[in-house]
Amino acid sequence: MELRIEQLTFEYATHPLFRQFSLMLGAGVTWLRGENGAGKTTLLKLAGGALAPHGGHIWLDDLELQVQPLAYRLRCYYCGGDTPQLPWLSVREILDLHVGLYPGTNAGQLNAQLQAFHLLPTLDQPVTTLSLGQHKKMQLALALSLPVSLLLMDEPFNGLDADAVAYLRQQLAAPERLASQAILLTSHLDPQLPLAQTVQL
Repeated sequence: MELRIEQLTFEYATHPLFRQFSLMLGAGVTWLRGENGAGKTTLLKLAGGALAPHGGHIWLDDLELQVQPLAYRLRCYYCGGDTPQLPWLSVREILDLHVGLYPGTNAGQLNAQLQAFHLLPTLDQPVTTLSLGQHKKMQLALALSLPVSLLLMDEPFNGLDADAVAYLRQQLAAPERLASQAILLTSHLDPQLPLAQTVQL
């Protein structure tokens, strides 16, 4: 599997962020580093299709994002720190909504991740009753379960207790995951994972 970004251009009204930026990465963990405001989150959202580039091309294997956006997005998942914008749903309904978008998701795998993050007792709660840490764990449990080629993780260790950090590192370092997924993550601290490469913005 391969993510290929070529000649990417993107700017906000106040300042340009990327000009002719290129990046190529394959399976394994890539650590995206940079100062606040360097564009780390923006790059993840561009690679995930949540933002549209102003120029350039983004491919995931043979799928070009701008040409086959739906097929591309089925192969990737962006895991950020945002809380869900559907406050009337329960945790179970939020998860079911996402799983419905990704055919082939293994329900047993998702349940195992929810159990590891101690979230099974929360499934029938309104999502608004979760703490910020539980929100993060819900997103991570989902991210670790989906059958995607590209996993985009924005500060995945923030807000986690020590046990959850250790478990997440174990999951991201699993040999079968490193062989089958490209994982692009941001972290202000060394993620302490076997890295395929480090990219500095």
